[in-house]
Formats: sequence, C-alpha cells, structure tokens
Amino acid sequence: MKFLKGFLLDLQFFTAIPIRFELPMDKPHLKSAVQAFPLVGLLQGGIYFSLFYVFTQYTPFSTLAVAFLLWLMTILLTGGIHLDGWMDASDAYFSYDNQSKRLEIMKDPRTGAFGVISVIVLLSSRFLFIYEITENVQVVSYWMIAAIPFLSKSVMGILLLTVKSAKNEGLGALFQSAATKKVLWIYPIYLAVILALMTFVGNGFMLLSILIMSAFISLLVCRRGAIKWFGGITGDVLGAAVEGTELFLWMTLWLLHYFAMA
Repeated sequence: MKFLKGFLLDLQFFTAIPIRFELPMDKPHLKSAVQAFPLVGLLQGGIYFSLFYVFTQYTPFSTLAVAFLLWLMTILLTGGIHLDGWMDASDAYFSYDNQSKRLEIMKDPRTGAFGVISVIVLLSSRFLFIYEITENVQVVSYWMIAAIPFLSKSVMGILLLTVKSAKNEGLGALFQSAATKKVLWIYPIYLAVILALMTFVGNGFMLLSILIMSAFISLLVCRRGAIKWFGGITGDVLGAAVEGTELFLWMTLWLLHYFAMA
C-alpha cells in the first residue's frame, strides 16, 4: 500500500493524470515515490506505445498526423512540468554567470529568450525524430518508444540520490531528504525484467541495450553538468535532465532505424 501511494504521488507530481485525493507526504511515502520513478516512466511509455500502435495500425491518419499526435502526447501527458525545468535551466546556463546567480535565475518565474529558443529546438528536434521513426516503424519500434520515459525517469532518480542538492528548498530537496542511495537497489531489477522480456521481441535485447547505454551516457553528462554549472541538483535541473535524456534517446532510436533496423 505504501508503494502504491508513492506511485500515485509521482503521478500527481510528474504527470497530468488526475489524482483527486490527498496523499501523505511523509518520508516513507516519498521514499516509495523515488523507488517508483521508473514505473511512472513505464506507464508513460505504455501509453505512448498503445496510442502509437492504434494510430499506425487502425486509423487512416497520415504519417505526419500520427507523428504529430504522438509528439503532442509527450507534452500533454506530463503537463509540461519537465519542459518548464528545461527552459529555466537553459536560461540559467546561457547566462554564463556563476552558480549562485544561475540558481537565482532559475527561481525567476519569467522565461527569458534562451529558455524560449531552447524549448523550440528541443520540441522541433523531437518532432523530427518521431516523424522519421513513424515513417520507418517496425514492431520493435513500439517497444523502444515505451522504454524511453522509463529510462529517463530512472536517470532522474539516480541523479536525485547521487548528486547533492544545490539548495535546501524545492521539489528536489524534498525528495532527497526522504531517501538515500540504498533505495536505488530496485532499479536494476526493473531493468533486468524488461531486458528479459525484450529477448522475445526481434532484436529487442540488442536495441534496448544500446538505448540503455545512451541513457547511461546522458546520466554522466547530466551529473557532471549539474555539479559544474549549478552546484548540484534542483527540481528544474532534474526536469531538464529528463527532457535532455529523452531527446537523446529519441535521437538514438532515430539513428537505429537508419543503421541497425534498416
């Protein structure tokens, strides 16, 4: 029951799925919420998988329309919460100022030019990748799409518990205060189960392994950037890491359709 409530907490915080009742915010439930991060990503991926399959197999929609609908769902399902972090972190990073000034910029509710430009680049790039994946879709493509938010939410959880907080307030500090690195023991189990299941899907095991390696590279880059540029993690930095990781994974899957799935 505690784990389920932690999962529902994640849905409240990180998706637009309506959870109308109040949930406890004590340390045990926040700890369970951190353990459930990848499962929230897997739910997102399952929704992408299902809609993408229905659109491509059972509707007369064009490739462009299907790609647009999937692209739109990646925004609507999260309510744009991670995009907000991406824009705030971009404004702060491109200020080329010191760490304390960058943290102040991220707290500013106004969005600057760099935030707007960066989100346009991110969303347009994602649309390109989704469109060309849709044009060359294979059975294994659906499963890879489902894995993208699972891996990005796993990266978020690892960053949260392995990088110090840049400030003592906000969503990142709230979750970090409730859990330690020890709770991450469940992440490899999730990964092992999914890898085992992918052995039954074409080249799924090999392709998912490549996607996992890409997620690991993104984790290292985000970890280094969070420490160097911001002095640690914040809620905005974590949101930017999720969006950056997903973009990198969409790009990886796009390239796989050219060089490994042709």
